[in-house]
Amino acid sequence: MAKPSTRSDLVYTVLRRAVIEQALAPGAKLLEDEIGAHFGVSRTVVRAALQKLAGDGLVEMKAKRTATVARPSLEEARAIFEVRRCLEREAIRLLVERWKPEFGADLEGHVRDEEEAAKRQDKALSIRLAGEFHIRLAAMTGNPLLLRYVSEVVSRCSLILALYGRPHSSECGMNEHRDVIAALRSGDVARAVHVMDHHVALVEQRALIAEGGDEPDLGAIIGRYLPQKPAAGVVPLPARRRAGKEAS
Repeated sequence: MAKPSTRSDLVYTVLRRAVIEQALAPGAKLLEDEIGAHFGVSRTVVRAALQKLAGDGLVEMKAKRTATVARPSLEEARAIFEVRRCLEREAIRLLVERWKPEFGADLEGHVRDEEEAAKRQDKALSIRLAGEFHIRLAAMTGNPLLLRYVSEVVSRCSLILALYGRPHSSECGMNEHRDVIAALRSGDVARAVHVMDHHVALVEQRALIAEGGDEPDLGAIIGRYLPQKPAAGVVPLPARRRAGKEAS
């Protein structure tokens, strides 16, 4: 991951990763004052990061400076998967045409990283790596616009799976990713597209309605994505009290 160049970029990067890894659930409130206090930045800086996340489809900006993690409807979720299928097919078609032997080794290394995350039972990392496999495929096509759109739609699918999906199954994802690599190596466009279609269909099938959990502790989540020792000017965020109990 590229090093953030500004404070706004840092806020954006931390919140985006927390959303993609499903640490921040759909509908979670993103309070500007609370975020700003933790990073030691103004609300203007936080708002710029939130607006960028809104442009990615990951955050919804509401009245009175209230932002929440986006909560797509089932209709929106189906539309996102329709677009994803189209983008993934084109990425696969281009990648077969532009295939290089080193691509296979790179993708296999990525799947090994997925295996290690699964062994450590690191659910957050497993979720992120599962999405990054598809972003890596798009990057290999050499088409920056396709990469941009695939990155956005894969990130939004993470929201959908967090909201409606079954618990993440890293084993299913890894096996399906191995099938994609084998199909790409075959050089058969029709086969590779079919395998990817099947994989995306299985991902969509895993999107079943599930009940949401408790409101997350925003400060605790942000803290997990920053170094143990705060950077100069970053103020640790105190635990937030909830109705009837203390945040843990």
